[in-house]
Amino acid sequence: MMGTLYVIGIGPGDAELITVKAVRILKKVPVLCFPKGREEGSSLALSVVKKVLTLDDKEIIEAYFPMRKAVCSCELDTRWYETVENILSRLNKGIDIAFITLGDPTIYSTFFYLYDRILELSPELNIEIVPGVSSINASASRAKISLGLADENIAVIPATYTPQGFLTSVFESFDTVVLMKVHRVFDKVLKTLTEMNLLKNAIYISRAGMDEEIIIRDIRAVKADDLNYFSILIVRKQGRDDRG
Repeated sequence: MMGTLYVIGIGPGDAELITVKAVRILKKVPVLCFPKGREEGSSLALSVVKKVLTLDDKEIIEAYFPMRKAVCSCELDTRWYETVENILSRLNKGIDIAFITLGDPTIYSTFFYLYDRILELSPELNIEIVPGVSSINASASRAKISLGLADENIAVIPATYTPQGFLTSVFESFDTVVLMKVHRVFDKVLKTLTEMNLLKNAIYISRAGMDEEIIIRDIRAVKADDLNYFSILIVRKQGRDDRG
């Protein structure tokens, strides 16, 4: 009998946002797989889980995932396939595994680059996905703003991959725009917001819920040192005060 693969979202980095269900599964599963973006680095997800769980009795797999855009699974790096093989080798022995991901597994998650390949090799595999608090929700909560009310519409955009002119049309079409991974294109976004007179409607949040959290409400004050991979820009046309 094959083991079960649990895909567990642990939230954006605040250990207190890990769900009760996630903790229950993490306690019982003998093998935990943690992705990391740098081969020589450590896993941020692992450091978060260690705050709520003793891992002395767990087998830990730290999987290096090159952070680049992949059009399809056939383009994935060899390391990704090695991770698939490591996971399946244990599942085939009846050992349950938990694949840990920051945020929510269904929103720009590393796991779904592996999903099709795993099912291709093992179509009968039982996979259970456990949702987590996304960085989108955490950022809005920390900034104390609503993402949407009544009939307002919301767009979530990976800013790094937007073509020229696309952001302008998005800002024109949506009431709230959430720009993820904005660190590499911040100057371009700032220019667009200035041209559209939307600077006052934007809030910059970095590392929401973590010890190094930064919230900047005048985005003209954002410095190069403030920009990092865990950054989000929320642009809300109706302004920041939704309490009325």
